[in-house]
Amino acid sequence: MNTKKILAVKCAAIAAVLSLSACAGMNNQDKSAVAGAGIGAVGGAVLTGGSPIGTVGGAAVGGFIGNEVGKKKE
Repeated sequence: MNTKKILAVKCAAIAAVLSLSACAGMNNQDKSAVAGAGIGAVGGAVLTGGSPIGTVGGAAVGGFIGNEVGKKKE
């Protein structure tokens, strides 16, 4: 892997960890959306070889899925 790809994956992982640490006042749905976005960003970066578009796309898809999973069933 070249340096750019390694840096992109590390930045995505750090962003995911930092975003999860700010979840103290969030409800379950918000936490699920943030976790999904973090996981999606890392997955998108890995699958596309560190492409910024893949990272952002993965974060968007992961955030949407996390949001839907975190909804309370009424």
